[in-house]
Amino acid sequence: MIKAIAVDKDGTFLRSDHTYDVEYFDSLFEKIIQQDIKFIVASGNQYAQLRTFFSEKIQHITFVAENGAVTYHNDELLTAHYFNQQLIFDVLNTINQDYHIRDIVLCGIHSAYINDQCSDEFLKFIQNYYYNIDKVSSFSEIKNERFVKIALRIKDKALVEKVMNELEQKYKGELRAVTSGNDSVDLILPKVHKGVAIKEQLNKWGIHQDELLAFGDANNDIEMLELTQCSYAMANCSPELASIAKYRAPSNDDSGVLRVIEQYL
Repeated sequence: MIKAIAVDKDGTFLRSDHTYDVEYFDSLFEKIIQQDIKFIVASGNQYAQLRTFFSEKIQHITFVAENGAVTYHNDELLTAHYFNQQLIFDVLNTINQDYHIRDIVLCGIHSAYINDQCSDEFLKFIQNYYYNIDKVSSFSEIKNERFVKIALRIKDKALVEKVMNELEQKYKGELRAVTSGNDSVDLILPKVHKGVAIKEQLNKWGIHQDELLAFGDANNDIEMLELTQCSYAMANCSPELASIAKYRAPSNDDSGVLRVIEQYL
C-alpha cells in the first residue's frame, strides 16, 4: 500500500513549458487526501517558488526544497541545513577565479541572490526556479542570511564534468556537486539531499520506505528513488537515474506522474 508520494518538479511533475494538468491533478489530489496519503514536492528549487504552483494546497503538501536543505509544511520551516559561511565564500572565489563562471545563484533561506551585472537572459532563466530574487553588487555584502546551496549554469557541457570533479576534490567532504538538468549544477552539503529529508519525514509519519511512491528525472533525484522499490524514472531521465529506478514512467509532457499515480490510487 502506498502511504506517501514524492515528486520532483521540473522535468518530472511539470511539463516542458513549466505547467501541469491542473484539472487532472485536482481530481487525483482529492483521492490522495481522502486516503490520507502524504504528498511531497521535492525539488532543487526555492520553497517560495515551489509553493506558487500549489498555493491552495500548501496545508496538505510537504515541500522539500533546495535539494533537501530545507523542508516546509504549511509555511512552517521544519528542518534546515546550512553551509559554513567562510566555506561558501571560498568556493565562490574559486568559481570566479578558476572557471570564470558568472551565472551563479547563491541560495539562502530568505532569498536567492544574483550579481546585479548578470544578463537579462540569465535573470529570465532563473525566474523559472526562484521566486524571491535579490540583486547584489557583491555576495559578500549579504547580511543576516544562511546559505543552503550554490547553483551554477554552465552551458559548456565539457566544463560541467571538470567543474564538478575538481570542486568535489578540492572541497572533499565539504560539498557535493550534482546535476539538476538544463545546464544546471548544484553545490550542496555532502550528506544533505532529497533522500535524507524525505526519510526523516517518513520516520516522523511512521511510514515504511517501501510505502513511498517516488518520481524523478535527474541525478539529484537518485537518493530519493533509492529509498523505495516503488521508484519511477521519467521517460526523459538521465542514464544514471534510469540505472537505479525500478520502473519507468511516461514522459513529463504526457502527464506521466499523474498517470502512474492514478494507477496506484
